Amino acid sequence: MRVDSWIWSVRLTKTRSAAATACRGGHVRVNGERAKAAQAVRPGDEVRLRHAGRERVVVVSRLVRKRVGAAVAAECFVDNSPPPPPREEIAAVGHRDRGAGRPTKRDRRELEQLRGGR
Repeated sequence: MRVDSWIWSVRLTKTRSAAATACRGGHVRVNGERAKAAQAVRPGDEVRLRHAGRERVVVVSRLVRKRVGAAVAAECFVDNSPPPPPREEIAAVGHRDRGAGRPTKRDRRELEQLRGGR
């Protein structure tokens, strides 16, 4: 079974095209190797997916051909992902108050510095 189709079937991505794009972008690894969208996946393979700012590490336990419900999808893999970071650590980077107008040059530089630029 194709890895992009499996990722979509077990609800790790919302759409199959998003799964294929993740494969093309190098965000999917199967058994430590970078995976193309058409790469075959079998039970026992480890799939790593970087998606939505975090990495998901799952071990394939069952193959499904069509997209299934969340309860069935949870039975198709073993989730070994690290826990998501707490909400406090996810800071609102570059948040400005509504109605504050355009940022000045100084504000823009401070925002870039917060975002990790320069």
